[in-house]
Amino acid sequence: MDDNTPVIIGVGEASERIDAGDYAALSPADLAGRAAAAALADTGGSGDLASHVRVIAAIRQFEVSGPRAVAPFGRADNFPRAVGRRLGADPGRAILEPVGGQGPQHLVNEFAQAIGAGETDMVLLCGSEAISTVRHLTARGESREWSESVDGELEDRGYGEALMSADLPRHGARTPISVYALFENARRARLGMNRADYALEMGRLFAPFTQVAAGNPHAMSRDIHSAEALATVTGSNRLTSDPYPRRMVARDQANQGAAVLMASLGKARALGVPEDRLVYLHGGADARERTPIEREDLSAGPASVLAIRRALDVAELGLDEIDAFDFYSCFPIAVFNVRDGLCMRADDPRPLTVTGGLPYFGGAGNNYSMHAIAAMVRRLRRAPGEVGLVAANGGFLSKYSVGIYSTRPAPWRGFDSKALQAEIDAWTAPPLAPGEGEGVVKTYTVDYSGPAPVATVIGRLCEGGARFVAMTDPADPGLAQRMIDADPLCAKVTLSCNADGRSIITAFSPAESA
Repeated sequence: MDDNTPVIIGVGEASERIDAGDYAALSPADLAGRAAAAALADTGGSGDLASHVRVIAAIRQFEVSGPRAVAPFGRADNFPRAVGRRLGADPGRAILEPVGGQGPQHLVNEFAQAIGAGETDMVLLCGSEAISTVRHLTARGESREWSESVDGELEDRGYGEALMSADLPRHGARTPISVYALFENARRARLGMNRADYALEMGRLFAPFTQVAAGNPHAMSRDIHSAEALATVTGSNRLTSDPYPRRMVARDQANQGAAVLMASLGKARALGVPEDRLVYLHGGADARERTPIEREDLSAGPASVLAIRRALDVAELGLDEIDAFDFYSCFPIAVFNVRDGLCMRADDPRPLTVTGGLPYFGGAGNNYSMHAIAAMVRRLRRAPGEVGLVAANGGFLSKYSVGIYSTRPAPWRGFDSKALQAEIDAWTAPPLAPGEGEGVVKTYTVDYSGPAPVATVIGRLCEGGARFVAMTDPADPGLAQRMIDADPLCAKVTLSCNADGRSIITAFSPAESA
């Protein structure tokens, strides 16, 4: 094995629950610092390992994920170096990654390449969220001082590219939950399922995730739910955006930190890291999908599937040779999408999550997949020779990063995703037209977060067949209620543009009476 072969040598996690006896209201930097210290200790190496860290690359917290975002309790102005200070590390490079849940796996892929090329020999990846603490203390009228200034260079990579055009937010689909709901209902339309049957299908997908979370000491929820319980709307499991009850969406109220320590094989051996701690990256891939409105089929995200297939090709492995998965699970469609695209059976016995998933383990902002990688590393160490696949998603099925791991040594092959990305970029987009006249609903969601429900619809115009986006009038909830009472899929709608340039649904005729 070449000395520059990249390996993971340590992983660590930290968490706290607001109802725990030792709850300390830790800041994001404290949580990440504890996770990073655990990763250093996890190596089993000797000496001052922190002094050998050349790069600290950190994931951006949700509360600083936009240019106008304000951290309620303040923040570290150089987050990676704030974590380094807690360890006694002063790396040559400090990096803050752009927004996106694919970030942890993307950083593993990026720095595996850098280590393999001999550009660096030891890298710490870390991230954290303390959203639960912020909400808990704010509700109690309390605060904390988390502002922290740390000198030193910072490579701030910004907030990332725009992932959505204006058409959807202008018509009510402003948040991830509403956009993913559009994807979910498009899949239901493709399968020809009614609301009740599809709700149960989502429940059957996620019920096993709750069992995994119940056994994870870092999970924010350890309650086990049946498929029927997840699918049933109750006071405590209210609808958020059709078709999602609360327990089927990512749980952002989390206090969690995770870290991954990577090194060259030569460096790991020089530091005395035992061979049974080493986990190799056998393959990887990164892909970026078109904006949602530019996708021909809203029921599927083929770029994600192609990224997984590309990673398998790099690893020279077949899907049947993977022993465990962690598919990013912010919403059911994120898992259904890859399971469908890979032709995996619904009763495939292999685990689809090693953490418990974002709705139950916790959706620690952009950093969830750092926890998935840490959990996968521990699982593989317990089962030497097995192979695990981590697939991380960012945006609106927009950015996807994949890694394939094993304790089984593999020569470093290197990889890039340029040809894959060129293929995706060449896909054609359906024509989009202003929503006027008559059209047919292809997918929809109803947002229940406001004072009255509002529906967002994507469909095809009867004349010309162009795609349109439209919404019900927020000031007139009656039409949205009709769409709640009768399934909107395949319904005929009448559209007109209002003074603000929005396409408003003025009439609705369900499919059975259209």
